[in-house]
Amino acid sequence: MPMNSAANHKVRTLWLCGVLHAFTHIYHVALAPLFFLIQQDFKLASVGTSTLLVTIMMAAYFLPSYPMGVLADRISHKHLLGWGLAINGLGFVGLSWAPNYATAVACVMVAGFGGSFFHPAATAMVARLFPVATGRALGLLAIGASAGFFLGPIYTGWRAELAGWRAPVRELGALGILMAMIFAWLAQPEPVEPASTKRGMRPEKMFPTPALWLLFLICSCALSLRDFTGFSMGTLGSLFLQKAHGFDVKTTGLAVSGIFIMSAISNPVFGGLSDRGRMRWAALVLVIAAALVALVPHVGRSWVIPTFMVYGFFFLSSYPMIEAAVMQAVPDAVRGRVFGSFITIGGLVGNFSHALVGKWVNQLGEAANSPRGFYFLYGMLAVFVLLSLLGLPCLHAIRKREKIDTTSPLPIPGTAMRDSPSAVP
Repeated sequence: MPMNSAANHKVRTLWLCGVLHAFTHIYHVALAPLFFLIQQDFKLASVGTSTLLVTIMMAAYFLPSYPMGVLADRISHKHLLGWGLAINGLGFVGLSWAPNYATAVACVMVAGFGGSFFHPAATAMVARLFPVATGRALGLLAIGASAGFFLGPIYTGWRAELAGWRAPVRELGALGILMAMIFAWLAQPEPVEPASTKRGMRPEKMFPTPALWLLFLICSCALSLRDFTGFSMGTLGSLFLQKAHGFDVKTTGLAVSGIFIMSAISNPVFGGLSDRGRMRWAALVLVIAAALVALVPHVGRSWVIPTFMVYGFFFLSSYPMIEAAVMQAVPDAVRGRVFGSFITIGGLVGNFSHALVGKWVNQLGEAANSPRGFYFLYGMLAVFVLLSLLGLPCLHAIRKREKIDTTSPLPIPGTAMRDSPSAVP
């Protein structure tokens, strides 16, 4: 393939995956402003039962991550990505017509399963396409996530005010199915590298030694605390704003969306910076994010949305940096399985937050009507972010033991990417 054609293929693939990334995360946060409306519609006993829908959906999203990683190491990434979004969208269309809570549970499980196709396939594919400056490439891919996280709650909050909670859920599901068709039409199959040319390929084992397995498990468990906080901030933020500050559904959707919009800037910026010092930059943004989490219930009503936005700017930028570190710590042949395992651990731990947050807010009773009642919850989440830093030295140790080297035949056109391997500490 000529140089320019290959470069164009890479860029087109990257941005198409970014759009799919947006839809994947739209579905994760779309229900955040709708919990009280869903509770009323299905006549549920508590809002915790309503938030449980997201817990169930995300469990169905994370549990298949390892099998999806196995598939990502063996079959077409294009097929996995297209079919995954179509199934995800179908689940949301079904949810919009659900006559009762049991049917709603079944629909969110279908949606979550469809979403599980995305990350193992997309992350391994981007890391293979951009072995140098992987952090910047994944940062650009993460712009899609930023857009999805932003648009999901703001759209559903606005539409629910006008037409009830079912209308935006149905519309987003249908748009996802349409986008899956467009992706199948426009995306080109990824060129498959012959197995004999893959340096360091180990099809049999993810890690060759028990020590590497132990480091990986410690790393995944530590960083799962970051995910617990990240998941909690949307759900807890929604309940906090409506209970303690009296926000309506539309304004709540706007406020929760504010967490994500600034990451469209920070993801590629910090992702690129991290190519010259992955662990240092990841640690910096997480420490700042922890301070901002603790600050949320202490600021005045008019400062809540700006605080959410600054928090999101730093916190969410940790994802492309750490994903790049995970991908560059292991050989290409096992990246799908490694990343599938990584997000299974982090995702399942983080996913408990939705149900737990609903339960915790219920237990606050009358204290939930004041920001003071949320001091402990936000303080605990801040501590979790700080504890997640223990995962970074483990990733560094895995890379050193694996002795992974990376090369880049083609940079991303129009971006400042170096022609030598990333100087990751």
